[in-house]
Amino acid sequence: MPKGMWNRKKLYEEAGISSADSASLMKDAWKRFRKNKAAMISLVVIGLLAVVAILAPVIAPCDPYKQDVLNKFAAPSMEHLLGTDNYGRDIFSRLIYGARVSLSVGIVAEAIAVTIGVIVGTAAGYFGGKVDTVLSRVIEIFASFPFILFAIAVMFILGQGITNVFIAIGVIGWTGHARLIRSNVLQLRNREYVEAARAAGAGNLQIMLRHMIPNCLSTIIVITTLDIPSDIMLEATLSFLGLGVAPPTASWGEMISTARTFLRQQPMFSIYPGIAIMITVLAFNTLGDALRDALDPKMKNR
Repeated sequence: MPKGMWNRKKLYEEAGISSADSASLMKDAWKRFRKNKAAMISLVVIGLLAVVAILAPVIAPCDPYKQDVLNKFAAPSMEHLLGTDNYGRDIFSRLIYGARVSLSVGIVAEAIAVTIGVIVGTAAGYFGGKVDTVLSRVIEIFASFPFILFAIAVMFILGQGITNVFIAIGVIGWTGHARLIRSNVLQLRNREYVEAARAAGAGNLQIMLRHMIPNCLSTIIVITTLDIPSDIMLEATLSFLGLGVAPPTASWGEMISTARTFLRQQPMFSIYPGIAIMITVLAFNTLGDALRDALDPKMKNR
């Protein structure tokens, strides 16, 4: 069959699905999302954090790695807005650079987890049978390991470093994605437009890429947004334990780990990065909840 004869739009129309349905659903979702003030505030906060991370070299008032041992634990001033740490490094500048680490871990590690989860979940749900059985057992094996202990074990093997943090969090965070995608695909694989695509000669890979995965996008977007804060917290935990980002790289978790020795002497040293983590995690969680509600068709008339 010539490639041009397999027209996705035509197949949707034959299945009774309007070509305008997708756009209409997205417009409705955006309207519901816009009405959520907390979600809009969270979106602005995340946008500002992204700008700060990208423009860190421009925004940071000082070199975050420059040591001044004669000026350690300096009080907040015009030169050092939040004071200095135990090495005389500017805390405010290190917070700004720490945003780079946290957001990059959240985005890159989650991208790895989503990619693995979507591939495994789609294959398991679409093919079913023995393929589903084998892949489901693999998912259960990975999911049976305690998340943090598995991450610690992987980092212990790979060693410290931002790249290894990406790998460690990515390879252990995909199981939840795979389960949800598998569930969605099981519901979609016998829909009319999928049957029409098969009848038109579309191959399995073509159907999965053009029909299965696109129709799971709302689920993928929501779980990705909700999992990013978990990844940020896990990176902070690993860095706190000395298994994450290698010093002197500025990381919020590493800053808290260093500050715990000086809690009595300089308590604000640990509070500043803690507040940064709290704001970031809260913003992503609020955004994820809002996206889930906005993309849920049951919320259309609310």
